[in-house]
Amino acid sequence: MADNARAKRLADLIREVVAQKLLRGIKDPRLGSHVTITDTRVTGDLREATVFYTVYGGDEERAAAAAGLESAKGVLRSAVGAAAGVKFTPTLTFVADALPDTAKTIDDLLDKARQSDEKVREVSAGAKYAGEADPYRKPGAEDETDGDTAE
Repeated sequence: MADNARAKRLADLIREVVAQKLLRGIKDPRLGSHVTITDTRVTGDLREATVFYTVYGGDEERAAAAAGLESAKGVLRSAVGAAAGVKFTPTLTFVADALPDTAKTIDDLLDKARQSDEKVREVSAGAKYAGEADPYRKPGAEDETDGDTAE
């Protein structure tokens, strides 16, 4: 079992090698400059690596990039093996990163909250207190309801 520091170093190396190879070594038009490698994770035994990526574009570009990465998996694994110099080159699994979708969902929720806050602000603009502006009694102030009526 490898230590976590070694797995982290190998993951960083895999991320760099795959990104460079996609940028300069792969001639597949589906994998142009619109594919970004965001993260890489390696298992503790250094046998499997998960490469997270994002694609700039719509659903068609994402599907094309996934197919392109799957077809280039062997070339990318060979490049990783040549650069890493480990006994066993990890198998590569490509997973579309959910970060952009999550960020869009959070942005949408924040927009809804802003709109709701604006509606509350508009409704409360002309609102007045239900009773007096200061409902608390002050020490030393006389209350007209507590006056002497038994005199």
